[in-house]
Amino acid sequence: MKVTLFTGKTFDIGEALGFSIKVIKSPRARRMTLRIDSKERLPVLTIPERCSAKRAVDFVNLHRDWIDRSLARLPQTKTFEDGEQISLLGHPVTICHSEDRRQGTFLENGILTVSGDSEFLHRRVKDYIKIQAKTEFYRRSKILADRLGCPLNDVTIKDTKSRWGSCSSMHNINYSWRIALAPETVINYLIAHEVAHLKHQDHSREFWRCVRELYPEAEAGKVWLRLHSKELYRYE
Repeated sequence: MKVTLFTGKTFDIGEALGFSIKVIKSPRARRMTLRIDSKERLPVLTIPERCSAKRAVDFVNLHRDWIDRSLARLPQTKTFEDGEQISLLGHPVTICHSEDRRQGTFLENGILTVSGDSEFLHRRVKDYIKIQAKTEFYRRSKILADRLGCPLNDVTIKDTKSRWGSCSSMHNINYSWRIALAPETVINYLIAHEVAHLKHQDHSREFWRCVRELYPEAEAGKVWLRLHSKELYRYE
């Protein structure tokens, strides 16, 4: 990636290193740091405003082993495929690509039929899951919010990998679309977790007591997510 260094010259750090790397020049950075962007599957180098090309390259080369190990630990990405069986909102569903059909994407008797060219299969399945997740997650969240006597303004489905859900002080809840692929117990746990934040904006004892009151099997869902979250993160 080409960056303009403090000398005013443009330098391609990736070309010098022989592999792709994302470079962020930050005026707030006091030293160079490295991290891995799991979504783009790239190392990210943050450098101070005044940083020489040589220092940047030497720093990355010094940590090449760490970069290689970290990238190798990333789960292999996965796309939805014809004939694949997935769990959708707690129910087994088989994906069926039907190129000749012109009815979009629809679910019937456990078969998710997807029309159009095969190159669009993954995106269309993903879009369908997001639509279904928004409707169902809102319905379930509203039921639990009413039990607590808390208002719920809206539910948004996002493509996040940093967190499974979040709840704002404006009574809006965000969920990752990948949760729709998890077992029923996990879905119910995550919804109970975020709805409980409508009442408790923390992770206090009262919060966890509220989660368990909303969903007594919350611990099972929490454990599954801790053990198997990488399976969901594989889907791009």
